Amino acid sequence: MQQKNKIHLKQLLVLLFGLALWFTPVPDGLTPQAWHLFAIFISIIVAVIFEAAPIFTSSIIGLAAVVLTGTLTHKQAYSGFSEGFILLIIVAFLIARGVIKSGLGKRIAFLIIQKFGKSSLGLGYSIIAADMFIAPAFPSNTARSGVLYPIVNALAADSGSKVADGTRKRIGAYLMMTSMAGITISSTMWLTAMAANPAGAKMAQDFGVNITYGSWALAASVPSLLAFLTIPWLLMKVFPPELKETPEAPKIAKAELEKMGDMSRNEYITAGTFLSMVTLWVFSSSLGLDKTAIAFLGLGVLMLSNIFTLEDLANEGRALGTLVWFAILFSMSNYLNQFGFMTWLGGYISVWVDGLSWPIVYVSLIVGYVLIHYFFVSQTAQMLALFSVFLHVGISAGVPPEMMALMLLFATNFNAIITPQGSSANVIYLGSGYLESREVYKYGGIITLVNTVIYLGVGTAWMMLIL
Repeated sequence: MQQKNKIHLKQLLVLLFGLALWFTPVPDGLTPQAWHLFAIFISIIVAVIFEAAPIFTSSIIGLAAVVLTGTLTHKQAYSGFSEGFILLIIVAFLIARGVIKSGLGKRIAFLIIQKFGKSSLGLGYSIIAADMFIAPAFPSNTARSGVLYPIVNALAADSGSKVADGTRKRIGAYLMMTSMAGITISSTMWLTAMAANPAGAKMAQDFGVNITYGSWALAASVPSLLAFLTIPWLLMKVFPPELKETPEAPKIAKAELEKMGDMSRNEYITAGTFLSMVTLWVFSSSLGLDKTAIAFLGLGVLMLSNIFTLEDLANEGRALGTLVWFAILFSMSNYLNQFGFMTWLGGYISVWVDGLSWPIVYVSLIVGYVLIHYFFVSQTAQMLALFSVFLHVGISAGVPPEMMALMLLFATNFNAIITPQGSSANVIYLGSGYLESREVYKYGGIITLVNTVIYLGVGTAWMMLIL
């Protein structure tokens, strides 16, 4: 009863917070529509952070609020449900189920455990290393997480850590958080590891900044390797798994692999489908193929082979829940940008740093750019909305242009774990059930802080040395 009263009090406080913002006079430079949308959007985020309501519940209440108040039309509010990349996230969940059900996920998990499984920390490093290795060929965080997630999920399950029996923190939560954090590093490491990177490099040319594949990789190499060495160890300290040392795990994994024997028919079909999808994803841009359609084709093959069935679909409630809340928040974030809220915020930042020395402007702009990601559900949307604004302010204040451009683009990636909705890749991991929204806000915030310190500190020093 006391716990329920506490939750009800939190809900009342969030409601009062939202109403106070709603009726606050609209700031100069904003329309009432933009300000009211911000009031509803930030109230959803506050409700999740302070555990007044789950992210699904907060989002659907927010959706009702924006439509019933006329802040968004029903077409605008529901627009996120038609986004292909959001459907790709959901299909990735379903394919992951097929990978595990076929036995392929278990086989891959046991092979990794056999090689690196003496400790949870070793598994964490191996997951990020694999991510960094394949990242140059995957200009999509969502597609890459679709490759990694089934493996991480299988690793967790076959280490005795499952959501259904309450053992998610045994090792699964740590591995999911580590892999999610690893994507922020791998995306920063390579120019072709995330769709916004080459787009930002192209925009930088308008300011006379020429960013090549080699110059990006060289500038990102030292801070990214330091982040790789730091993040799994840091998570082991602040978000430790219950199972830390597993000295017998490699022997057990070897025995289980021998018991499994040769690959089965379902494993071969799943492996062939999976590799075909990965190959098509890699060459999708040059072939003009849609990544979501490729994923649907792969799922169709698994269903025709009875590896994934309609019964399996009925058991994937988390996928539907994820589709709903992420589509809602994406729509709100998109229209906050279209209504000029983000440009207005960027303009205020420009005024705040006016007249300061360039090192202070540089640090202030990067930190501000990172924090603004609380309001974005898309890294690419943030980059398109604010990159040129921030780059112009920085260059005007005397910041070296190439360093400013590179650090803004790095920040577009290393800030992605700051919220559950900060990247479409995050949504896949959160939907697993191994992680809770509040954990992502808390520990994702810690990872973002550490990433910012590493890239802004070591990364800047390194770039000043080489540029």
